[in-house]
Amino acid sequence: MKSSLISHFLLLFAGMLYASALKYFVLPSKVILTGTEGIATGLSYYYDSYTLFIVLYVCFQFFLISFAFIKVGMVFAYRTLIVVATVITALAFLPELQFAQPEPQNERIILVIFGGLLAGVAKALAFKNRGSSGDEDILGAYFAMKYLKPVGFIAIFAAIFSTGFGLLMELLKYGNYESIVNTLMYTSIYIFVSTEVLNNFYKKFKLSMLSVMTKNREAVADKIKSLSAHRTYTLQQGTGGYSGESFWIIKTIVTHEELPLFINSIKETDPSSFYFHNDLEGVSQGYYISPIG
Repeated sequence: MKSSLISHFLLLFAGMLYASALKYFVLPSKVILTGTEGIATGLSYYYDSYTLFIVLYVCFQFFLISFAFIKVGMVFAYRTLIVVATVITALAFLPELQFAQPEPQNERIILVIFGGLLAGVAKALAFKNRGSSGDEDILGAYFAMKYLKPVGFIAIFAAIFSTGFGLLMELLKYGNYESIVNTLMYTSIYIFVSTEVLNNFYKKFKLSMLSVMTKNREAVADKIKSLSAHRTYTLQQGTGGYSGESFWIIKTIVTHEELPLFINSIKETDPSSFYFHNDLEGVSQGYYISPIG
């Protein structure tokens, strides 16, 4: 019960953090968001209407949360709804504040970078508590489970269409290419910062090969099996080049999220063991990762 309350509080906090990033840093800097948020920002910039952004944001999130309910999971959709509802409420009622001057010659780059940092942390916090900040993160969760890719990976593809649409709106409004290139540069910085922060804080779909060299094969192997019903291992026999002694090499593939638990448990089981791990790419899609929601 206590952990559930903490989790819900963190979802609310993630929503407030994301709304603050949008209202005080991202939207004032006129960068184009990813996914359907990018369409909403492009149109709101064109018509100079903050209210239009909120209205479009609500409409798009309704359809995406419905998709999450069908394709990702009920718990994920419910927790995403908590975050999105918090974002909408905060966008509507947070006071008007200005922390930096958004003009390019002043502090626009600060707004973009700090907004990207806050947005990335908010997204990671929502994912860690089995929800999301909505929009392309819903699709990111779906494709991450399907193709075993980091959730931030989909944001790059979602940004291609939304950025193009936003730049088209800016061209129609101002009619010059200088402003388009300027917006594209700042948008690229925002996407890079927020995506990198998300992928570094939320590691559920990053995979590692953990290799353990031990003489206590049965105890270490049993410990690996006991930690997860879906994890197995590969055994190899080796010989020390210096000592000439025989030992076992036990290899298992784990997520970055699981890695600390596996390492600590193996150290407790066999303190004399030697281990190392390295990141993996291209793992078969049959590999099991527990659902987000």
